[in-house]
Amino acid sequence: KTTRRKLSRGNLSVEARLDLHGYNAAQAEIRLRAFINNSASFGYRCVLVITGKGVRGEGVLRRHVPVWLKQPPLGDVVLAISDATPKDGGSGAIYVLLRRARPSK
Repeated sequence: KTTRRKLSRGNLSVEARLDLHGYNAAQAEIRLRAFINNSASFGYRCVLVITGKGVRGEGVLRRHVPVWLKQPPLGDVVLAISDATPKDGGSGAIYVLLRRARPSK
């Protein structure tokens, strides 16, 4: 609960950023998958995905990225998402909290 509150308030340090400006939906999904998987393998906890707002706040990526983050295969790695604070892009960006990597036995 405390970690989710920190995430939504922008109080977790962002360890990596991905800017999806200029990509179409298919390209953006490929880039997003690679970015999230790489970030998880590096042990990052909080990353920022910049989608942009689109025309009149109705951008394609702004709508699709949260859905992609919740569905498999990314849903297995992502613990929580939240709109970014204005200093990190506001509603045109998303904080992504990644699950901790558990040591394998």
